[in-house]
Amino acid sequence: MKIKLGIESPLLKQKLSPLAAKKKAARDLAYAKTEDRKNKKAHAQRMHRKHPGKKGMDYDHEDGRFESVKQNRGNEGEGTKKEGGKKYKVK
Repeated sequence: MKIKLGIESPLLKQKLSPLAAKKKAARDLAYAKTEDRKNKKAHAQRMHRKHPGKKGMDYDHEDGRFESVKQNRGNEGEGTKKEGGKKYKVK
């Protein structure tokens, strides 16, 4: 992705070198393809099919309910560092 000088893409979340960005993309893809992530994604999709009115919300596997994207991805205001390593089972 080429970026003109002085103009930053709003899609770039971090300022990474091309090599670091490529390595991060590979790590992210490997994580997304783990069995746990596949199960959670499939479960969230099933829940969204059951509850079409919850569009725009995330299914929280920790609490077992739908939450706003901001609340779910921010770990209820506590950030995500405390959450690392926990295993939430898909029912």
